[in-house]
Amino acid sequence: MNVDFKEVSKEGIEASPVADALAGLLANEARYFMKKYKIAFEVFPADDQPAIVEYVSKILKERDLKIQAKPLEVAQHEVEEDGLHYRITNVFYDDGLVINVLYGLEKQKNVPLG
Repeated sequence: MNVDFKEVSKEGIEASPVADALAGLLANEARYFMKKYKIAFEVFPADDQPAIVEYVSKILKERDLKIQAKPLEVAQHEVEEDGLHYRITNVFYDDGLVINVLYGLEKQKNVPLG
């Protein structure tokens, strides 16, 4: 589902006790992606994309972190900025927590200093 930052919706996050605040976070992320990258921010139910949830959980586990909250929605986008290519992954949890993972897909070019 594409998140509409003009019409804030609780679709997909109704189970959250903080659905209003989480809807605002989703809308803000959608506005950011549209403004910065000129792409729609698309989310999916976490249950439909277990690989994305597992990817973020693995990264957190490597840092001895475990999230107790239930993931509700996930997003994963590839973007380009200043000639660099990134994958941005988001997991939105029922308690209002949002985890963002930014991963560079290409080696950064050496830029001379000075």
